[in-house]
Amino acid sequence: MQQEQQPRSVRQNQLNEIIFGTETTAGKTFDIALIIIISLSSLIVILDSANVLNIGYHRYLITIEWFFTILFSFEYIARLYCSPHPSRYAKSFYGLIDLLSIVPAYLAVIYSGAQYFLILRLLRVLRLFRVLKLLRFAGDANILTRSLWQSRRKILIFLFTVIIFATVFGAFMFVVEGPEHGFDSIPESIYWAIVTITTVGYGDISPQTALGKLLASFVMVLGYSIIAVPTGILTAELANEMRLDRSTNKCHHCGRSGHDNDAMHCKFCGNQI
Repeated sequence: MQQEQQPRSVRQNQLNEIIFGTETTAGKTFDIALIIIISLSSLIVILDSANVLNIGYHRYLITIEWFFTILFSFEYIARLYCSPHPSRYAKSFYGLIDLLSIVPAYLAVIYSGAQYFLILRLLRVLRLFRVLKLLRFAGDANILTRSLWQSRRKILIFLFTVIIFATVFGAFMFVVEGPEHGFDSIPESIYWAIVTITTVGYGDISPQTALGKLLASFVMVLGYSIIAVPTGILTAELANEMRLDRSTNKCHHCGRSGHDNDAMHCKFCGNQI
């Protein structure tokens, strides 16, 4: 497949250096300013959700929200305009987040309350890792991500088993307690079982009979033992990934590992190991 052409005009090149550049002074200044604006816009969304402020300052807060939305809309268009590969950027993680940070504001015109999804703008602050050269810590994040991925099957099997237990105990509790004690249906009883197994215990539904309390006690004890299972699975995989990480050469610049024992340069960033 033929790749998209690089930006041709001088304006596109200059804009690309400012918006996507990480090493230039203009690029760093732009990113830091963007992070500050994102934080301020997210603060406005949070303040707008408070009734006390919403009643007295709703018009001002909405005006500021739209100002930020229009600003981010122009920024998104500018990114598409100066990007060497616009479609690739639009489909990337940051591209999707940039789009999702402005869409809720326009949806709020049709659906009231959609503007609160603008809090997704906070995800754009992840660029802070790039700006402040914190990518070296990405290696630790990669270890955790790989551990979660390696243990996904065991955790899925565990969750499936918990769902079966919750369904069975919920059905039992529906039979024992019944609608007269708040267990109106099996789905409602399953909700109680999940809340009890996870040791959350909202208390909105509780057994009243002796047999129901006995069954609830068993579910509570079972819940404590169940909680330790996914923790043990993840801990075992994490320990294994850390052991593998120590046994391979690790780049001190980007923090990624998996190099050959005789490697002298990182195969990901090119810097000397």
